[in-house]
Amino acid sequence: MTKLRFAVLGTGFWSRYQIPAWLETGKVELVALYNCTRGNAEEVGAAFGVERIYDDPEELFRNEKLDFVDIVTEVSAHAPLVLLAARNRIPVICQKPMAGDYATAVTMVESCEASGVPFFVHENYRWQHPVREVKQVIDDGQIGRLFRLRLEFVHALADLAWKNQPLLKSLEHLIVADQGSHQLDLARFLYGEPTSLYCASLRVRDDIAGEDVASIQLHRPGAICEIGLSFVTNSKRDHFPEVTIRAEGTAGTVELEEDYWIRTTTPEGTCSRRIPPPRYSWAHPDYAVNHASMVPIHEDFLRYFETGHLPETTGRDNLKTMRLVFAAYESAASNKVIDFG
Repeated sequence: MTKLRFAVLGTGFWSRYQIPAWLETGKVELVALYNCTRGNAEEVGAAFGVERIYDDPEELFRNEKLDFVDIVTEVSAHAPLVLLAARNRIPVICQKPMAGDYATAVTMVESCEASGVPFFVHENYRWQHPVREVKQVIDDGQIGRLFRLRLEFVHALADLAWKNQPLLKSLEHLIVADQGSHQLDLARFLYGEPTSLYCASLRVRDDIAGEDVASIQLHRPGAICEIGLSFVTNSKRDHFPEVTIRAEGTAGTVELEEDYWIRTTTPEGTCSRRIPPPRYSWAHPDYAVNHASMVPIHEDFLRYFETGHLPETTGRDNLKTMRLVFAAYESAASNKVIDFG
């Protein structure tokens, strides 16, 4: 297949890993960069040999022949850039969370659909190698019918996140939007679609605007799911956080523990194996499992261009995750269960 020509819109911290993850596939050519601060885009362009730099996204769309764009900006810029791509009939991939409110997310999806433009969302946690292994154990029926799932995300390097992404400190919606979008997508991936949700949240730090701790409980007939989120921890972990998982079924349990250990326990005994992520020279060692997961999700997106087969995380599918994110905020504000009927 001829290499697909693409542009990256937004050249902050994550673009420096998103770009090499795209190049790792061997199927794309990065031809242009946009950032509202031109100097940032020029710096990233120099690092990756990209000469066509823009601080006006409309000019980029006018001048460049593109097969798709990848939006790696702050959340507030997602919708304008997605709608611009839709108007220009260019397939678009967008970072999570898709939007800052549910109505805007719906508008983004519907605008792309009305224009016939493919719209995908970069929800990469489900593509982490140990998570895919847990999914396989559940789907193979090794633990029987799943009746309880526990996901725990604890940020052992919260200060690193503030340094690399200082904008996080000013967000009114913080951990539920930023990390809850990942964990709620994982819950849907492993557990299915909930019929109700309850959330409680806290702001523990006094130097941030949004919540940094939250607990979310999901329910569907015959099964519950609990999600714990925290940017406040005394963890001894010395790398970017891994989600830990405990899935309980009628015939056993499967657990994803720290350092990528998976333990499956059934009446026959316990099987333990370590499923670490692939190592890439360009990946930041503190973010190894996250950065490695970008490669398979990019390959999933690229299969669409090769075969027409939709990837797992389309914009339409991600609306289900966004509905849960904003229902969590509604629940936390009202101290009530949100029923999805």
